[in-house]
Amino acid sequence: MLSRSKIPLVVLQVGETLEAAGFEAYLVGGCVRDLLLSKTPKDWDFTTNAHPDAIQKLFPESYCNNDFGTVGIKTGEETVEQLKIVEVTPYRTESGYSDARRPDHVTFGVTLEEDLARRDFTVNAIAYRPSDETIIDNFGGLEDLLARRLKAVRDPDERFAEDALRMMRAVRLAAELDFVIESNTMAGIVRNAGQLEKIAIERIAAEFLRLINSTTPMHGIVLLEKLGLLSYIVPEMKAAIGCEQGGIHAYDVYEHLLRTLQAAADKGFSTEMRLAALFHDIGKPPTRRTGGKNKLYTFFGHEVVGARMTKTILERLKLSREIIDVVVNLVRWHMFFSDPDEITLAAVRRTIVRVGEEQIENLLNLRVCDRIGTGRPKEQPLRFRKYKAMVDEALRDPISVKLLKINGDKIMEITGEKPGKKLGYVLHALLEEALVDPSKNTATYLESRVLELFALPEAELAALGEAGKEKQAEEEVAALKEIAKEHNVG
Repeated sequence: MLSRSKIPLVVLQVGETLEAAGFEAYLVGGCVRDLLLSKTPKDWDFTTNAHPDAIQKLFPESYCNNDFGTVGIKTGEETVEQLKIVEVTPYRTESGYSDARRPDHVTFGVTLEEDLARRDFTVNAIAYRPSDETIIDNFGGLEDLLARRLKAVRDPDERFAEDALRMMRAVRLAAELDFVIESNTMAGIVRNAGQLEKIAIERIAAEFLRLINSTTPMHGIVLLEKLGLLSYIVPEMKAAIGCEQGGIHAYDVYEHLLRTLQAAADKGFSTEMRLAALFHDIGKPPTRRTGGKNKLYTFFGHEVVGARMTKTILERLKLSREIIDVVVNLVRWHMFFSDPDEITLAAVRRTIVRVGEEQIENLLNLRVCDRIGTGRPKEQPLRFRKYKAMVDEALRDPISVKLLKINGDKIMEITGEKPGKKLGYVLHALLEEALVDPSKNTATYLESRVLELFALPEAELAALGEAGKEKQAEEEVAALKEIAKEHNVG
């Protein structure tokens, strides 16, 4: 059932050192759960009757910088492959949770049984002693593991009052492990959902991202909504529930978003891709209008509105600027798909410039997930494959301001101009010409063209610099109208 042979030697040595000094040493928590599920633990945690100062004396290469007595022990070599941090925590009880996240009082010197009783879920309250392979299971955790069930230890109201983030953790674990949540525990989450407001958004976001990166994120989001937690994380999604689309869409906006997210997860895509999949149509509810054939709906401009909403959501969750920029950009340009018989290579190059060459593959993959999320089985119809071929062709001549065979310093050298708006207009005018015809991206042509451009009035020069954005906007409107005409959707 559980064998010490599955445990790394350096981890076993920590337990042996504790026991050689006369202390008890039990592995506990997620590592025991994962071992019993035949998974490889990411973290290793011992609990012991030794106090923090005694633990640190046994392990000179250790540190303790928290109020819970947890001692971090470095083992192995200083390499990513070999270094493991094993955490050792004294048996303890906790009391008083005035902020719904941390105990006001921590007491050491208690028994293993008392320590296990304070843990969140029964499957995390199983202790294992490697030295003699003893398993301590006071709360039915083994039975719940077999049933693939998450159940709070004793009273769920008490567990969630101690740390409201445990409600998020229950949903995240259900998504990661593909478990169900026991009915009394679910009822406890519903009763205590409002306590999530007391938790720092960074902690909520960390659990949310782990849920998004699980194998069944759709299951996780459904649980968040069902249990009343979604309103405290992404309230904007509530408007998508029951927002019908019609046309080629078999599902409302909410289910479409979840199925698109699940498609991204099934393909093992990145966090950014999964977030973009979840939010790509978040702007549909506020932009939905009745109209078109058979009184169906249109959603013109939902990608612009959705990008703004996504930025607000991700900033509220305090995600990194790098993640926010990528996700917002993907949401903003996810409607790039158009009729490949009508679109030009210059338009494709503009799309690449807007989203970035490093993200164009993600944009194409997002479109694939979007299609799967509509309920259509065929991932890449002929039109899509044609567009992908155009992207591949456009990438043979990647063009951006940085890749122009001229830069601002050279332009100032040729013209004697100083930095200013006019210089920027010239660069963007040259970029537009290179997007239309990459063969013009030569130093000889661009340097001669600079003098011609500087001879133009500033207003005309500004118009040339903005021409690419205007053409892109016109092409987007035309593409959206064509999609609406053919499919009666936005």
